[in-house]
Amino acid sequence: MNNTPDMKQTVKRKYTQAAKRVSSGESACCGNVPSRGGGCDPITSNLYTSGETSAIPEDALAASLGCGNPSALAELRPGETVLDLGSGGGIDVLLSARRVGPTGKAYGLDMTDEMLALARENQKQAGVGNVEFLKGEIENVPLPDNSVDVIISNCVINLSNDKQRVLREAYRVLKPGGRLAVSDIVVRGKVPAEIRRNVELWIGCVAGALEESEYRSKLTEAGFEAIEVEPTRIYEASDAREFLTAAGLDADAIAPNIEGRFMSAFIRARKAH
Repeated sequence: MNNTPDMKQTVKRKYTQAAKRVSSGESACCGNVPSRGGGCDPITSNLYTSGETSAIPEDALAASLGCGNPSALAELRPGETVLDLGSGGGIDVLLSARRVGPTGKAYGLDMTDEMLALARENQKQAGVGNVEFLKGEIENVPLPDNSVDVIISNCVINLSNDKQRVLREAYRVLKPGGRLAVSDIVVRGKVPAEIRRNVELWIGCVAGALEESEYRSKLTEAGFEAIEVEPTRIYEASDAREFLTAAGLDADAIAPNIEGRFMSAFIRARKAH
């Protein structure tokens, strides 16, 4: 399904609600229908190790709406400057800040006031100093050209109306030789439009996801090279059954069209030196 013009407002509303849920002691699940027992869906669950979660405030984990663990997969090095596009409650920024150490810096960029407030509170609780949260949109990054070593993002680029602009902005702010290292939802093969709409009802995070070849093409168009798409979690029809049924949809009819088609992937690319 193509992104609609009001996609940005829909995303903003969703993330505002998620931040409010976390602030009131609940968890911010990615799906519209929480799984039994109040847990999260198969896209957002079990992404971080116990060593990582023990080092950050509980609210940072509760606010996570990601589909991967980019701060770990990006192989961050001490002294690097990192930017997280769509940083939400700040979990990946705080983890990145620890990885780059006191000589490095981690920026988080988010357009939602409630998420920014939550992230800054989480930073305060974590006692991490080398972090700065910026208000803005991932299509218009408020940082100068050639200013960061690594760009990470966690299941956010797929939600943008203008992915090409996001990738161009990422390329602009990266230093020569800089790395893009993002987790995102990617579609493999064609999915009928009606089926896709139903799956997007299942889980908001798959909205706007690109087909793998299209993602590669947009990265190349933005100037990136050394592009890799590595699946990190492939979603089976059985993962969706509970959500689809709860949403009043026929899981058995939809299953053959979604089996293995939607995946979380880790996308790497590099800006030329």
